Amino acid sequence: MAKNGLRVRFAPSPTGYLHVGGARTAIFNWLFARHNRGTFVLRIEDTDVERSTRESENSLVEDLRWLGVDWDEGPDVGGPRGPYRQSDRLEMYRREAETMVEAGVAYPCFCTDDVLEAKRKQAIDSGQSPHYDGTCRSLTPGEVAANRKAEVPEVIRFRVPDGVVGFRDLIRESIELPTDMVGDFVLLRSNGNPTYNFAAALDDHAMGITQVLRGEEHLPNTLRQILIYEALDLPIPQFGHLPLILAEDKSKLSKRHGASSVGELRAMGCLAGAVFNYLVLLGWSHPEEKEILAVGELIEHFTLDRISKSAAVYDRGKLRWMNGQYIRRTPVDELFETADGFFPTEIRETYDTRARRRMLELLHEKIDTLDDLNEKSIPFLNPPRLDDEAKAVLQTREARDVITALETALEQSAGEITAEEFKSAMKRIGKTTGQKGKALFFPIRAALTGSVHGPDLAGVAELKGRKTLLDLLRHARERDSSG
Repeated sequence: MAKNGLRVRFAPSPTGYLHVGGARTAIFNWLFARHNRGTFVLRIEDTDVERSTRESENSLVEDLRWLGVDWDEGPDVGGPRGPYRQSDRLEMYRREAETMVEAGVAYPCFCTDDVLEAKRKQAIDSGQSPHYDGTCRSLTPGEVAANRKAEVPEVIRFRVPDGVVGFRDLIRESIELPTDMVGDFVLLRSNGNPTYNFAAALDDHAMGITQVLRGEEHLPNTLRQILIYEALDLPIPQFGHLPLILAEDKSKLSKRHGASSVGELRAMGCLAGAVFNYLVLLGWSHPEEKEILAVGELIEHFTLDRISKSAAVYDRGKLRWMNGQYIRRTPVDELFETADGFFPTEIRETYDTRARRRMLELLHEKIDTLDDLNEKSIPFLNPPRLDDEAKAVLQTREARDVITALETALEQSAGEITAEEFKSAMKRIGKTTGQKGKALFFPIRAALTGSVHGPDLAGVAELKGRKTLLDLLRHARERDSSG
């Protein structure tokens, strides 16, 4: 497919897991690029040396690929605008910082951390914004030389001009930001590494990024980056700020609200398609208000004008519902490869692969996440764990009569029992005992599965096998006859 000039990027910092907010940003950029036949770039922003790890980078990449997000250019696939890992571009940032100092739009600052902290506290105490007060703004060449001779650690700060920065936001329309909302911010740290805003602005220019889509919490960063572009007389990309994702209590989404990372959603048995679909609907809506959407349909209809300006609420119940829809729409044979690992150890040690696939078929309609298999497979355990309702059912004389009748019927049969044979046996004992409905099925289900509710009983019986069924029926009868 031919590409046009549109170029967008997702630029995570490899300092932790891929949060659902970051995943949504990646998905929105990816859909925007694919809808417009543009280029999607992955850039790794790893200049935070103390916190960035290659392990975290690999995890981010794995989560993105699991979601189905691929990239046209990036650290692992290359491209004409690389390198795509910021730690490989350090010399370029340092050269540009020197150029900006020479041009007078930036300056060296020798204020120590202790001095800066004292200034910050003083500003807060006096009711002012804790911005840098410009102490080093007017240092003479001699003062700069003296500090450097004394080996005082220095940073490079941007000289923020007075005024207002206005731009047309792709989502929020016209925005104006006063420059006094930020102080003279740092471009280059004392260790020679760039800050986020400096590196991001230079890289977006170097990589030809035409649109920057990211969360609205980045608005102050957008101000800083536009100021950098203007100081360097560089073209400014278009910016679009996505609505926040809030927890159900309308607070900032965090781990205390449950799974909030892609890795956690994978671990609890969510399907990639369901997570992708759900995250798209956190802030975007289909023209016909459809909710279950294939990727191709999302690409076809994704436009920025359908992104909401209001915060989206992360509804875990809605995600579970959507994941359940995806599970039920996925053929068992296709689902089994992923689902098999979610069966508990006892099940995996008791049943072979064929039996577990059949078990998944019986539970397919009853689970919303694959992790539900841990609980939903309890009826297949031998011996089962009896719940209170099952214990109560098994205490009646009528229950013992039904159990004894089925035990006798199974003893008279030969070979392994099939689901159809089990159903026939249940019909026969219904006639011989005069029981039907719950009075017939609840005692048998309680004896064989430990509960009066659960998956198809004939299917469960077929998987357990005749010998196990007889053992369970005998155990239930002897248990209840003993009191």
